[in-house]
Amino acid sequence: MRAMMPRKGQQGGAVIEAVVATPFLLLLMLVAAEVTNAFVDHNTLTKAVRSGARHLSANAALGTTGTVVLTPELIAEAQSLVVYGNPTPGGSPRLPGLTVGDIQVIDLGGNVIQLTASYAYTGILGATLPGFGFGSDGDLTHNLEATVSMRAL
Repeated sequence: MRAMMPRKGQQGGAVIEAVVATPFLLLLMLVAAEVTNAFVDHNTLTKAVRSGARHLSANAALGTTGTVVLTPELIAEAQSLVVYGNPTPGGSPRLPGLTVGDIQVIDLGGNVIQLTASYAYTGILGATLPGFGFGSDGDLTHNLEATVSMRAL
């Protein structure tokens, strides 16, 4: 019976350990969620850019001449495909805050087309992390970028 009783001076030790460990564990969970969310958003952006580049490469070559023609309509279709998931503008963007202005189309020459998207990623907590009196606020906005180059068919 004596072995089950806590010794004097050890009472409350588990509470102290929990108070010390909980903030670190919560911070670790928050960082893991933030990194996962950023990875998912970057993956979504990369897939969307790849889809837009595929649309451009399939439709930019003019007949059998091998000449690449990037018309404003074709560029607008590719930009809408990246942002909205379809070639016509409308609906909600795949990523919050992503616009057609964030998508650039470049003819690299040699029948190669490059499509680049820049996205200002804001984390789960928002754009800034307050300093709580320990310093200045931290900026949580990161620029995610995806670039795909494809040869026009």
